[in-house]
Amino acid sequence: MNLESDDTSAHTRILEAAEALLRAGGPAALTTRAVAAAAGVQAPTLYRLFQDKQGLLDATAEHGLWKYVAAQSTRQQSADPLENFRRAFDLHVAFGVDNPALYAILTAPRAAPANETGLGVLRHFVRALAAAGRLRMEESRAAALIQAVATGTVMTLNAMPPEARDMGLATTARETLIAAITATSPTPAGAPEVAAITLRANLDTLAALSPGERQLMAEWLDRIVGADRHRPPLSRDDISPSPRPA
Repeated sequence: MNLESDDTSAHTRILEAAEALLRAGGPAALTTRAVAAAAGVQAPTLYRLFQDKQGLLDATAEHGLWKYVAAQSTRQQSADPLENFRRAFDLHVAFGVDNPALYAILTAPRAAPANETGLGVLRHFVRALAAAGRLRMEESRAAALIQAVATGTVMTLNAMPPEARDMGLATTARETLIAAITATSPTPAGAPEVAAITLRANLDTLAALSPGERQLMAEWLDRIVGADRHRPPLSRDDISPSPRPA
C-alpha cells in the first residue's frame, strides 16, 4: 500500500469536494462530515492532511485560485512588465467576482498560507516593474497599494447586484493605480529614487558583490528610496554654512 500516493489522491478529492461545498453554501457548508462524505474519506484523514477547518479553508482557497489562473492564463507572458501587470490585475478582479467565497478567504485580515500565496503573486509583478525601471515607489509600498486597490475593487463590485455590476470600474481603478506607481521615464527630480528602486530589484543578480556587500548595498538603497518619507525636517543648523576652520 502506497500511503503517499493515497494521501495525494485523497488531498485532491478533498479540495475538490470542499470547493464545491463552498460554492454552493459558503464556509458554513464546509463541515467535516459533509467534506468527508463528498470526498469519500474518513474524518481523521481531514485532520491528518489539513490540521483543522481553517487549514482546509486556506488550502481550498489556494487550490481554487491556482486552478482558475491555470484555466484563464492561456496567453504567454509579454516582454512588457506593465502589460503583464494589467493582465494580472484583470485576472485578480475576475477571480474575485467569479469566486466570492474563495476570495473572502484569500483576503481575510490575518496571516495565512492562502493570503501569502496572493501576496507572492503580487510581489512577483511588482518586482518585475521595479527591475525594468518602471516603479516609482518602494516595492513594499507599491504592493500594499495594489492590494488595497484590487481588494477594494472586487469588494465594491461584489456588493453590486449582478445585473447592475459596472466592470468598467475595474479598468478605471487599474489605470489610476498604474499612474500612481509607475513612471514612463524617470524625471530629474525622481531619478535618484527610481534608479535606487531599479538597482534594489536587481541586486541579487550582481555577482561582483559578496553577500555581505549586497546586504549593505540593500540597506543603503532602502534608505535612499525611503528618504523622503523618513527624513526629519531640516533645522536651521542643517542648512547654515559650516564655519571654516581658522
